[in-house]
Amino acid sequence: MLLVYRLGVSLRVPGVDAQAVSQLREASKSQGALGFLNLFSGGAFGSFSIFALGIMPYITSSIIMQVLTVVIPKLEQWQQEGATGQRKITQWTRYVAIGIATLQGAGLTFIFGQGRGSAFFGASRHAPDVVLLDPFMPRALLVIPSLVAGTALLMWIGELISQRGIGNGMSMVIFASVVSNL
Repeated sequence: MLLVYRLGVSLRVPGVDAQAVSQLREASKSQGALGFLNLFSGGAFGSFSIFALGIMPYITSSIIMQVLTVVIPKLEQWQQEGATGQRKITQWTRYVAIGIATLQGAGLTFIFGQGRGSAFFGASRHAPDVVLLDPFMPRALLVIPSLVAGTALLMWIGELISQRGIGNGMSMVIFASVVSNL
């Protein structure tokens, strides 16, 4: 499964200018926001691959669901139901993660499609501003689902690792991404 993860890190999102991505990565020298996001995505963010969002939407979703468990009585009831309730909470965590991934994918598409990429990531003036080949809406309708599908695939890989009893799958995916950057 981790081999599939490393393969996904090298698959670039369709519609992205590979040369512009390389120039942006070089200009930023893995500093600032790009370096931080790249660390947790195993280099996928810096190369704008299908796993660019990494597992972070799921982690964010999990935190949100934990907080909402205290606020929403139905979630608190599910938590007290044991395994059945936990399955329901996990399913809703996945739904929220897909929503967060969609929002993050749209944000990235906007930043890179509207010429704000180099400023956002603290790159030098020599970095390209537009990474997408065509910044119009049809391109976004290809890029955003690709990023969301990458996150969904990472969640599935993490769950498979957990089911096989190797350890916490999501933690293993994060571990693989951090170790791959060393």
